[in-house]
Amino acid sequence: MNFNFELILFYLVVISGVIAVFDLIFLAKKRKEKNITKLPILIDYAWSFFPILLIVFLLRSFLFEPFRIPSGSLEPSLLIGDFILVNKYEYGVRLPILHKKMFDVGSPQRGDIFVFRWPPNPSVLFIKRVIGLPGDHVSYVNKILKINGKVIPQEYDKTTTDYDEMGNSIEVVQKNEDLLGIKHNIYQIPARLGMDFNDIVVPPGMYFAMGDNRDNSADSRFFGFVPDENIVGKAVATWMSWDSINHTIRWNRIGKLVNPKE
Repeated sequence: MNFNFELILFYLVVISGVIAVFDLIFLAKKRKEKNITKLPILIDYAWSFFPILLIVFLLRSFLFEPFRIPSGSLEPSLLIGDFILVNKYEYGVRLPILHKKMFDVGSPQRGDIFVFRWPPNPSVLFIKRVIGLPGDHVSYVNKILKINGKVIPQEYDKTTTDYDEMGNSIEVVQKNEDLLGIKHNIYQIPARLGMDFNDIVVPPGMYFAMGDNRDNSADSRFFGFVPDENIVGKAVATWMSWDSINHTIRWNRIGKLVNPKE
């Protein structure tokens, strides 16, 4: 079951705010006249939590939102258990809840790792890498990516072992990919067939997204393009990382930038 934390937080802000305002207008004066200093427990909680909830809601809606990496689709760039900050204003300021863009600040760039609402079910958040921009011609055949007819170079790095969410080991090949100037690592599983497609044109206002774990990622190859209105924000940095297999904190990943400048 997926909980809409944003909506729950909004309701909590509204409820606590209404109680606090009602108390200020109608009840506080009566308590003062009767020399009552102790607040009813519900009103006390409302006054205590309303400012905190409001600040969290505003920060989360317009500045930064935390996000946990639930799967290995972006490995080796992002690992299962990484907790990242998402910049909410990099791609435009949007109204909370309605997600309507108010101010157009910028747009996703090729190579960015961004968070978006999954097109088949917008209540679910996904995180992938931007591969195709509006108007781009994208092909993926025999694990080779092409953008606008240009082959994206992949250089062999090493063969290593990856682990899925259940801790099962998978042999993968790590390669260095140069995504038209954005250099990063990818995983490929030699024994697994990829989903090939040839010369897909990205429509206006849409983006083609893929995971760096190319043979273990549910991305635009399966659910289609990502509309601009579904974009949540740009991944910024890892603020915590938990290794659920070894039950330890990955200290070396804390503070690591997600989208370093090339």
